[in-house]
Amino acid sequence: MLENITFELLGPNCIGVYNPKGGLYFAFEQSRKAGNFGGIFQSGGIAQNISQHIVSYGLYTSKSISIGNSLDLSPVEFLEYFLTDEYTKIIGLYIENLRSIEQGRKFMEIVKKCNLNRKPVILWRAGYGEATKKAILSHTGGLAGNNEIWKAVGKQTGSCIASNSNELAALASAFNLTRLPDTRNVGVIGIGGGSTIEAIDILEKYNLKIPQLTEKTMNKMKRFIPDVNTNLSNPIDLGGMGIQPNIYYRTILALDKDPNISSIIFVKDPERFGGFEEILDDLGYKGLDLNKEFIRFISKAKSACTKPMYCVMLKINEGFEAYKSRYKFKLKLLNRNVPVFESLELAGSVLDKVNYYREFLQKHGKFPKIETIQTS
Repeated sequence: MLENITFELLGPNCIGVYNPKGGLYFAFEQSRKAGNFGGIFQSGGIAQNISQHIVSYGLYTSKSISIGNSLDLSPVEFLEYFLTDEYTKIIGLYIENLRSIEQGRKFMEIVKKCNLNRKPVILWRAGYGEATKKAILSHTGGLAGNNEIWKAVGKQTGSCIASNSNELAALASAFNLTRLPDTRNVGVIGIGGGSTIEAIDILEKYNLKIPQLTEKTMNKMKRFIPDVNTNLSNPIDLGGMGIQPNIYYRTILALDKDPNISSIIFVKDPERFGGFEEILDDLGYKGLDLNKEFIRFISKAKSACTKPMYCVMLKINEGFEAYKSRYKFKLKLLNRNVPVFESLELAGSVLDKVNYYREFLQKHGKFPKIETIQTS
């Protein structure tokens, strides 16, 4: 039937295009604010979910396309469009299958071209389990393909492979809000010896390095952090001093100046230090909202720092008030271009992939940034 038509077909089995700038929406509850995230999804439900989920990571959609079974227009054509679209800076895909070897070759070529032109492609490829493969055959009528082949696609094209929607959204947020780190060397700021040891285990599992700080950096921190229940080597344990926003601020600045560090992770849980009012009064915070003070000092640090900063906001307590406190804190950091993750696992995975993309660019002579656009 398609051979006899003179127009191009999207789908079938799709919900169309979400383009907030042009006034096109999948659903009434979708954001009317346009951003720089372009999405290509073989599932209408996932297309709608991700367009809303990325908002919780400070990200908004330029255009998002639900492509369904892709009998005519495929991911290739939309990637070619996003390559030259001035409003799209980050591309996310949910792919269940490609329909032919030829389409696969074209897909790899255009994905690599997007990545080399500093439009990072995040590929969520479903179909790792046998049950999933059967569901894909029923859903879009195609075979899921070999897992090793898809891993090779990521390696050859520079794509970041995501394993779920949350990882895709978090990774897109990191690309959107801050610059790429120069190396895998991470400086970590936390509160408590056990939690900082946990941070090392998790981050090193994701191929990140926790290097020693220079003697100059540690001597600088000794001026404002006492040597009692604290640790000034990387990862830094601020102990009880961590309730003071200005201590976090000065510690972040110290790490930013250390030549052994390329990015900074600070662990913050807004509800952890409730009940310390009397101590905080004595420290000069009488009558102040501590979380607002943290936001103010972290904003100052963000403005002064040259290295990417990431916040891990751990969940300590359940309940609506605790959730509301964390959510407000997260939104304020996102509005100041600080990526926020809910776990060290997610932060480790995101930083691993961000560095993987940077290494891909370096391998091809594209990092540091070169302002050119490849069109052929």
